Amino acid sequence: MAGTVEKKLAELGITLPEPRAPVANYVPFVRTGNFMIVSGQICLGPDGKLVAKGRLGAEVSIEDGQKAARTCAVNLLAQLKAALGDLDKVTRVVRLGGFINSAPGFVDGPKVMNGASDLMVTAFDDKGRHARTTVGVAALPMDAAIEVEGAFEVS
Repeated sequence: MAGTVEKKLAELGITLPEPRAPVANYVPFVRTGNFMIVSGQICLGPDGKLVAKGRLGAEVSIEDGQKAARTCAVNLLAQLKAALGDLDKVTRVVRLGGFINSAPGFVDGPKVMNGASDLMVTAFDDKGRHARTTVGVAALPMDAAIEVEGAFEVS
């Protein structure tokens, strides 16, 4: 039976995908006490294809970047669901870290990351408000436009 958070996601038309296995020597999440760290998730859609490929400020628009960031957030939630069994066990979204595949001079990374941040606040209400870092990078795996990692307090 779906909890409150998953019902909110369903109302938004969001179905959590099967979480993807790591592609290198790391684990998808680590729990220590009541703290969960989820490894960076790129913007792979349910079909396994990138939602946005390339650099923000060049091949990718801010709007498409926001959609990609939201997709990364959905993938974070899928990993959390796999780890916890129930997203209602998230007591606080502590931090999101966003990596934006950026063309030289692109300075609107924070606008792009709002795609991920907005979803967390929608899903978790005030518990979804978080600290955040957004960093422009020269490249990401598979030429993904966005990668997002997260830290969560859990019960």
